[in-house]
Amino acid sequence: MKQLLGWPARAGTGFLRACAVAGVTMAVPALWAAAAALGVHGGAGNPWSWLLPVVLAVTGTLAASRPLCRAVRALVARWTGTAVPAGYREPGPVTRMATGYWWNGDRYERTRRDALMDQRMRTYWRDPATWRDLRFTALAPLTAGLPACLPPAGAAAAVLALTGAAPLLVGPIGAAVAIGTAPYAWRALEPAAVRFLRPSTAMLLADRVDQLTAQRADMTVTQAAEIRRIERDLHDGAQAGLVAIGISLATAERLMATDPERARALLRSARAGAAGSLAELRDLVRGINPPVLSERGLVDAVRALALTTPIAVTVTAPADRPRLRLDPPIESALYFGTAELLTNAVKHARATAARITLAHDGTGIVVEIEDDGRGGATVRPDGGLAGLRRRLAVFDGTFELESPAGGPTRAIMVVPCESL
Repeated sequence: MKQLLGWPARAGTGFLRACAVAGVTMAVPALWAAAAALGVHGGAGNPWSWLLPVVLAVTGTLAASRPLCRAVRALVARWTGTAVPAGYREPGPVTRMATGYWWNGDRYERTRRDALMDQRMRTYWRDPATWRDLRFTALAPLTAGLPACLPPAGAAAAVLALTGAAPLLVGPIGAAVAIGTAPYAWRALEPAAVRFLRPSTAMLLADRVDQLTAQRADMTVTQAAEIRRIERDLHDGAQAGLVAIGISLATAERLMATDPERARALLRSARAGAAGSLAELRDLVRGINPPVLSERGLVDAVRALALTTPIAVTVTAPADRPRLRLDPPIESALYFGTAELLTNAVKHARATAARITLAHDGTGIVVEIEDDGRGGATVRPDGGLAGLRRRLAVFDGTFELESPAGGPTRAIMVVPCESL
């Protein structure tokens, strides 16, 4: 009885889903049908009359294949819970060289805009996912589109019979087809999407190799930049202070016999300089790896960071794990990622308050940072947030950003960790 009572709801939901599947999968065949009609209208026997329709159909297919496949993945994930990975290749950052030209990984361009445009075109045509989408666009009408057309076709036949445009016998048959097939007609979309849209194992392995290669190169560049920063800080800070101390001590040694008061003044100045150099060295070491992070873990290190931030920051951590400890590289990446996001909130978003939430979902650590700033933050290929995403990707972590204009900005860092 419950199944009979639930049939109208399932039929209604299935009918709407079948219409959506038919609209998505039959869009490209409808485009080619319109192109064929345009060619016939221009003169079926004239070859030149087919040039414009064919060009329009090919261009429209290329432009619509990726959005249509994105829509199919979204429908399958929403209706069945099956996630079909897209596997699209992301373009890398463009770099300005010392000559003034921009390098995009393949060629030099005079402007950053030209470098990005050339990079996007090359990435699009070299991406195996582009051809996978085109293949699915050609196969989807046969595998999922035709079954999905049965409910709307049956409903259309019933309407035509009611209006007198078709024989009365067609009405009951069309209604029976529409109602009987509605709960099932759309279900062919899931196996078709899984079979033809999912990246192959070879593609996944190739993408993983490219990703690891890019991560290795990025880590090399990051380490080199960090070494240069440490060298610069030592040269401009502690080293200069120690040199000044040495000069003061040498001068005091010469003045000790002839001018003791001035010598004592130089010794006091040297002692103050030594204290300042020691403080600079401590700050430098703290910038490399804060002692509180090594001694007390990520939670206490983030709390200490919140206390030094010039805005009101609230930190929430798991109550059952007050001393949550992770692998040191993961703690370091999450700590400095949090520090960078807080700096952006103060410097760029002009926030007055922020909230940091640390949690574990059973498989990894989740760090969420939300501020009340003006929003509008984006992940640019050559920006700091993109670098943060690449640093987390080394640990198979992810970085998500929601920053609508006007705020608030919400950033989520997730890193899997077996120790949890």
